[in-house]
Amino acid sequence: MSNNDVAVPATGEAPVAGAEGQQQQQQQQPTRMESFFAMTKSLILRALIIYFVSSFFRRPQPNASQDNAVANAGPKITAWNFFENGTDFDLHVWLSEEPDVVNFQQKANLLWLQEDLTYGDWISGPTGNGIYTHNLKIKASSHLMNNGSVYLHAFVTRAGESPDPKSPKYSRNGHMGHQQHQLNKYKKLRVNRNYNLLASEKEKLEHELKHANLKDQIVSHWHPNLTINLVVDQTNWAQGSVPAPLDEYVKFVDGGKTYLPIVFVNDYWNLQREYQPINQTTPELDLQLTFQPLGMFKWQLYAAKQMKSKWAGNMLGEIMAAGAPEESDEDQDSLKETLLDTNIYLLGITVAVSILHSVFELLAFKNDIQFWNNRQSLEGLSVRSVFFGVFQSLIILLYVLDNETNFMIRVSCFVGLGIEVWKIHKVVDVNYNNQQKVLGIFPRISFKDKGSYSESSTKEYDKLAFKYLGWACFPLLIGYFVYSLLYNEHKGWYSFVLNMLYSFLLTFGFILMTPQLFINYKLKSVAHLPWRMMTYKFLNTFIDDIFAFVIKMPTMYRIGCFRDDIIFFVFLYQRWQYRVDLKRVNEFGFSGEMEEQAANKRQQLEGEKSAAGSIEGVPNNTTEAETATATKATPNATPTKKTAAQKKKD
Repeated sequence: MSNNDVAVPATGEAPVAGAEGQQQQQQQQPTRMESFFAMTKSLILRALIIYFVSSFFRRPQPNASQDNAVANAGPKITAWNFFENGTDFDLHVWLSEEPDVVNFQQKANLLWLQEDLTYGDWISGPTGNGIYTHNLKIKASSHLMNNGSVYLHAFVTRAGESPDPKSPKYSRNGHMGHQQHQLNKYKKLRVNRNYNLLASEKEKLEHELKHANLKDQIVSHWHPNLTINLVVDQTNWAQGSVPAPLDEYVKFVDGGKTYLPIVFVNDYWNLQREYQPINQTTPELDLQLTFQPLGMFKWQLYAAKQMKSKWAGNMLGEIMAAGAPEESDEDQDSLKETLLDTNIYLLGITVAVSILHSVFELLAFKNDIQFWNNRQSLEGLSVRSVFFGVFQSLIILLYVLDNETNFMIRVSCFVGLGIEVWKIHKVVDVNYNNQQKVLGIFPRISFKDKGSYSESSTKEYDKLAFKYLGWACFPLLIGYFVYSLLYNEHKGWYSFVLNMLYSFLLTFGFILMTPQLFINYKLKSVAHLPWRMMTYKFLNTFIDDIFAFVIKMPTMYRIGCFRDDIIFFVFLYQRWQYRVDLKRVNEFGFSGEMEEQAANKRQQLEGEKSAAGSIEGVPNNTTEAETATATKATPNATPTKKTAAQKKKD
C-alpha cells in the first residue's frame, strides 16, 4: 500500500460474484410472460420448501429464566439517524482496485461529486423526482482486462466535508455513509462441444483437436448502469435488534445512540444479457451512475433480494441452483422484464392464476394417489399406459440429469418417477424370486396381471389400442430420428437418444391418453375413471388456454396449448354419451347392479323376518284379543264384497 492509499472501513459487503454462464439455445425460447408464469409457480414451490426447512431448524423458544435475564438487562437504547430531514450533504463516488482501500490523492479516481443535495428531498433534480445521473467513460486497466476486479466506493458526507482522512475538511469523527460495490461480475463462458454424429472420422478428429484445449472460462463482465440509493428514513433502530439483512447496512456510532446514513448500491435491474465481457477489445467502458433516494419498503425488498444472491454462494444455494446458473439468470431476467413492461392489473391476475394453477396441480396429485391407493378393480383401466408412464418419467429424469438443470427440477422429476413406479404394484402382481438372481445380486422380478384386468375384456382392448397407437407413433418417431440425426448436433449418442426421445414425448405425449379413450369406447362406459383428478387437470389446461390467448407467443406454442383440450373434450363427450351404466364398477369397486342387488337382498331378508313372526293377515306384534277379533271379522268381509258385486251386476 502506498502512502497515498487510505484504508476505508467497509460498511457493507460486496455481493458475491458467482460463476454464472451463458449457453446457446438451439430451441425457440418461451416469451417473457410464459417464463414469468413458470417462474411464479417455481417461486411458490421454493417458498414452501424454504418455510418447512426453516421451521425444522427453527430455534426453540427461550425459557422463563432467559426471559427474566433479558428483562433485567434493561431497555435498549434507540438510535437516531445522523442525517435529519433537510440536512445538506454531498455525494462522493470513487474508483479503486481494492475493496477496502481508496487512493484519495489520485484525483482521476473520483468518478462523481454531486454537491448541494438535501436529505429527504424527493422533488429536486433535472426531472423533478430527486434523481441525478452522471455519464462517464472508465479506462480499463491491464489488471481489469486480465480478469481483475474494480470497486466503486460511494460516500455521503455533510455539505462541504470530505471522505479523505488527510483532508482538513474530513468528516467529524468519520461520521459519514459509505458503501462499496464490485463493478465487474464474473460469468462462466461454456464451450459448445456438440457435433454432428454422422460426420466423417476426419471431421470428428478436427472437431476434437479444435476443442481439445478449450475449457469453460470464467470471464469478467461489465454492465454500463449502476444506481446509488440513499435510504430516507428516520426509524429509531436499536443496536443488536436490526433484523437481517438490514443489519448489514445500519452502522451505529456514539455507543449506539446514532446510526450513519444508509447507502445502498443497487444493481437489481441490470439484466444478465446486457453484460459484456471485458478484454483487450474494451479499452474504455461506459458507465452511467444514477443517484436516487429510496424509501424503507423498497429498500427492504432490494436488500432481501441481495441476501438471496448471497445465499447462492453457500452450500444450500449451490445445491438449489446446481448445474443451471444460466437458467436461473434467464428466469430472473424474464421476471424483471415482466415487472417492467407488463400492465399492473395483468401482472396481478398472472400471480393469482399462478397460485391457483399450483393449487390445482397439488389437488390433482393428491387425488391421483388416492385413486390408485383405493382402487380394487382394474376393469376398464389401461394398465399398459401405467408402464408407459414409467418409461416416460424415466426418460425425462435421465434427460434433466444429462443436461444442466437446477436441483428443484431434478427432485420433481425423481418424485414423479417414484410415483409412477409405485403404481406398478397397484396394477399388476409383482413377484420377487430370490432363488434366481440377476447377476447373482438382484432377485428376478416377474409380473402377473391381476384377475380383474385379465379376466375381463379390458386387457384385449388395451392391447389393441396400443397396437393402433404403435402404427401411428413409430413412423413419426423414425422420421424425427432421421431429422435429428442429420441436422442437429449432439454431445454423443447417449445424449442424442435421450434428446430425441424427450422431444418426441414432449411433442406427442398427449396421445398417451388415447388408449383409455379406445377402452371407454369399446366398453361404452366411463365409470371407472378418476374424474376428480381429471377435473383438476382440465382446469389447469383451461388456465393454460387463457394465457395462450392473452400472452403474445408463436403460433406453434398456441397450438401446443390446445392439444390436451381435444383429449379432454373427447372424455367429456364420452361421459355424456355413457353417463348411465349400472354394470360398470366405479373407482371404489362398486357398480349400480351391485347396489340394487344389495338393496333387494336387504328387503327380502326383512320380509322373511316379518313373515316368520306373524299370523296369517295379522302382524306379529298384535295381542290375542286383537287376533280373535280379526279372525271373527274376516269371514264377514267376503259376503259383503259378493253382495256389492251382485248389486253392481243387477
